[in-house]
Amino acid sequence: MLNETNVALGKTRSSIRELFEYGNKRKAEIGERNVYDFSLGNPSVPAPEEVKNALLDIIANSDPVALHGYTSAQGAYSVRKTVADYLNKLFATKLDADCIYMTCGAAASLTITLNALVNVGDEVIAFSPYFPEYKVFCNHAGAVFVAVESERDTFQIDFEKLEKALTAKTKAVIINSPNNPSGVVYGEGVIKKLAEVLKKFSAETGNTVYLISDEPYRELVFDGSIKVPCVFNYYAHSIVCYSYSKSLSLPGERIGYIAVNNAMAEFSEVYAGICGAGRVLGYVCAPALFQRLVERVYDKTSDISIYKANRDTLCSALEEYGYKVVRPDGAFYLFVKALEEDAKAFAERAKEYELLLVAGDDFGVKGYVRIAYCVSADMIERALPAFKKLAESYK
Repeated sequence: MLNETNVALGKTRSSIRELFEYGNKRKAEIGERNVYDFSLGNPSVPAPEEVKNALLDIIANSDPVALHGYTSAQGAYSVRKTVADYLNKLFATKLDADCIYMTCGAAASLTITLNALVNVGDEVIAFSPYFPEYKVFCNHAGAVFVAVESERDTFQIDFEKLEKALTAKTKAVIINSPNNPSGVVYGEGVIKKLAEVLKKFSAETGNTVYLISDEPYRELVFDGSIKVPCVFNYYAHSIVCYSYSKSLSLPGERIGYIAVNNAMAEFSEVYAGICGAGRVLGYVCAPALFQRLVERVYDKTSDISIYKANRDTLCSALEEYGYKVVRPDGAFYLFVKALEEDAKAFAERAKEYELLLVAGDDFGVKGYVRIAYCVSADMIERALPAFKKLAESYK
């Protein structure tokens, strides 16, 4: 008998991917300009020019055998040192190369980390709305996924509900800031409070809870006064999962890293678990060419002002049309209140106007839809009349 769980996953795409494929079909039928596809979080801003220049130079001037050969399983030492040094400069941490494990993007970072930490039956908490694959990753690692509702309207952490959800089986808490799908950012006060709750729980129960910070959108913050705090500075038992997919607009190249906080007492064991999980999951090493690229452009970011302009255009227009919008501080998503109780039904009606919106149900929140505004400004302008007609259809 085959693994029925994996067969079922293979037969059913995520709702986001299903909508994306539906959009491709509609574009073939009625023309691409007539479909307003806000389904997929695929960066629409080109990679910085330095990325192309660095790649050309690396390819032209490197030993091709060495360039395309294996690196150490955890990544080339010089790359890991570069990443550690940069994080130290940004956040006043004291990391070294052996705190970093290079990965095939944030998904690999999360799956490796979860497999390193959890035993069968352990519980992993995430806050709704959450990235739907968290549940898949947790279940595959043998953990029980526990969704804790965030504060409604703000989608900040509801600490009362978190404290009730912590049990003797809790092994980890996942946070995602800026958040997919809401764009909400957890400020320093929130991270401090979260650290206090976890420290208190651990002290009272003797049960260490790890904090996993999923940070692929860390640089995508639009207000200069808003900072994404480094969890390492507030909580010792913390791990950062990072991807360059969004900051450098390289989602298809699959490059990122895990950073393990060397302030935790059992650091060596946790890092060894990361290495072991990468081994058992078959990650021989992260792509060598793009490790070398990271070493050159680790401090560059795509032009996020384009996303900010898209956000401002959409928020202003949708609020004018009567939609309730959770105004995001980062990432490139809007979480919008559906105009009826059933968000899936609302998303289906949106299709009548060729608007492709993802129902919030799979993100753990009913009654909302996600709009990925990592699209061209031209498409947003063309889509606004459709959003207006959709709103008018409910009056």
